[in-house]
Amino acid sequence: MDDKNLMESLLLTTKGVGDLYLHGSIESSTAKVRGVFDSSLTRTLQMQKEIYDKMKEKGWYPTQNVEQSKINQTKQKFASN
Repeated sequence: MDDKNLMESLLLTTKGVGDLYLHGSIESSTAKVRGVFDSSLTRTLQMQKEIYDKMKEKGWYPTQNVEQSKINQTKQKFASN
């Protein structure tokens, strides 16, 4: 497995773990349990950002710029709901 594939795997795993922590937080029955899930989610989101930033830096996670008009259309669409 090369570095790119390893990073992709780490990113997917981190996203999955973040999803689990989010649902754990939403479904928590006590403040203490919710706090544990919340702090775990925060740490996981930071890890995900660091992995994403490194992948973007290496050109392994290309992004596209979006036209401002499309951003405005999307804002208007959700603002009217």
